[in-house]
Amino acid sequence: MKGFDFDERDTVDTYHKQLEAMKLAFADGQKYIADPARSHVPIQALLSDSYAEQRRRLIGRSALEPAPGEPPQGGTVYLCTADADGHMVSFIQSNYMGFGSGLVVPGTGIALHNRGHNFSLDPSHANRLEPGKKPYHTIIPGFITHKDRPVGPFGVMGGFMQPQGHVQVVMNLLDFGLNPQAALDAPRWQWLKGKTVEFEHQTPAHLVQALARRGHDAQWALNSTTFGRGQIIWRLENGVLVGGTEPRTDGQVAAW
Repeated sequence: MKGFDFDERDTVDTYHKQLEAMKLAFADGQKYIADPARSHVPIQALLSDSYAEQRRRLIGRSALEPAPGEPPQGGTVYLCTADADGHMVSFIQSNYMGFGSGLVVPGTGIALHNRGHNFSLDPSHANRLEPGKKPYHTIIPGFITHKDRPVGPFGVMGGFMQPQGHVQVVMNLLDFGLNPQAALDAPRWQWLKGKTVEFEHQTPAHLVQALARRGHDAQWALNSTTFGRGQIIWRLENGVLVGGTEPRTDGQVAAW
């Protein structure tokens, strides 16, 4: 590169990041890429912005030993819709773990879920396995009303983050007066077990520190892929519909 005007440090950093990114890409490729006619290749997951960000965060100042990652495996889809006549729908669909039960209804292409995973085999447990029994689960298509009038549908996907995300989004809307998009954009927390709580890195440090002083095992999350994915439609008193979509994953507000 003699004869070119460049900052050597910047150039080394650029080359380093390109090399590390290539190593990670090859590690994923060698594990996941195959003939799509003979095996399941998680193309959309591998190409998603959230997975790219997850892998990018592994790149530091020193060379790493490349290893394949775990692309996000989301079996849940949430959508909501509303029209000028006042009709509103809050809809959620989930296959749950992996690709559900792995069973497909013959001739339909419909995969059956495996929500029964949350049953217990302990005969004394309230959620014990029994014929015809509905398992405890986290499928929650939410809907807000006020004085018997519909305000709007909403939902936050993400396994056991789902009820936690619902509480936080509703709190943002009702207690803090945020609009639907701001309510979804706001940083979230996630209880994991015992006293352990994870916080998104956008959460104000003084809040996390104050909670830690109260005995919480407060931890910063390395990425936001586990903090749920939501959508909201909110009807104003004048009838105008306001939509919000999740910034942590693929989402869209569409009007027509």
